[in-house]
Amino acid sequence: MSRYVIRRIIQAIPLLVATSILVFAILELAPGDPTQMYMDPDKATDPEYLAQVRESLGLNEPVYVRYGAWLSKTLQGDLGFSFRTRRAVTFEMGERLPNTLLLGGVALLISIIIALPIGIISALKRYTLLDYALSTLALVGISVPVFWIALLLLQVFSIQLGWLPAVGMHDMREEYTGWANVVDVLKHMILPATVLSLAQTASWSRYQRSALLEVLDQDYIRTARAKGLRERRVIIRHALRNALIPIVTLIGLSVPSIVTGAFITETIFGWPGMGRLGVEAIDGRDYPIIMAVTMLSSLVIILGNLLADIAYVWVDPRIRYE
Repeated sequence: MSRYVIRRIIQAIPLLVATSILVFAILELAPGDPTQMYMDPDKATDPEYLAQVRESLGLNEPVYVRYGAWLSKTLQGDLGFSFRTRRAVTFEMGERLPNTLLLGGVALLISIIIALPIGIISALKRYTLLDYALSTLALVGISVPVFWIALLLLQVFSIQLGWLPAVGMHDMREEYTGWANVVDVLKHMILPATVLSLAQTASWSRYQRSALLEVLDQDYIRTARAKGLRERRVIIRHALRNALIPIVTLIGLSVPSIVTGAFITETIFGWPGMGRLGVEAIDGRDYPIIMAVTMLSSLVIILGNLLADIAYVWVDPRIRYE
């Protein structure tokens, strides 16, 4: 297993380098000039001033020189400085990453806790009224756009009923400490975490249902029942464990969303996380932030796939990596 993990990590290096080259090239070819976002309009026609702005942003060198400098500094742990705030990119991301981990982790936990039982119940009660009802709800959850659900929940629970705060992570009018601060954060997290978990819950429940139905029709399940094993033992020990393999893959692929955040959801609810940071960077053509967020996303996707592969061994003992 250790050799397999090391080999996968080594294979990820050229993939990350290729990703960085591609993103750097896309940013270079994108229309517009980032210097227009950070210069004095009254001096827009002054060539010397434009040259100074480009130099201050590190855009005065050819693209291959800038990429080489970026790659060299990145390998040393220096991600550069934000064009917008002039603060270190690591500092900007360090402020936002814990908030996204909190929101994404809670949303992922909610999805797992709700989706797996729904999928199992649908499979065990297949072709019943309960199965049709749960399947319909799942299809609605998959089909409805995330931003529409977010706006609907905001309208109902924040504006009309006034039960939950609409945006942000903390109440700006109060300074809570201790448990009061925890409760305040939880109240602000309810709506965005719910929106983030809905689509995953709907999708995962459908996958869990299909996977379990396929396993229940296998010969070894009929053999286990023929031996006189209790139905609960057959489901838990023999069927469910094998049916978890597709879900493990989906959870592994969902890990990046915990780190990089949900762009739409965090923007709508004003949650100060990585997703909102990425949107702000795109709006401001903040290339260092865009590069950092993209590379972090790529790295976590690779790690998520690796964790999913490792989890296969626990779910299915027949799988071995040499």
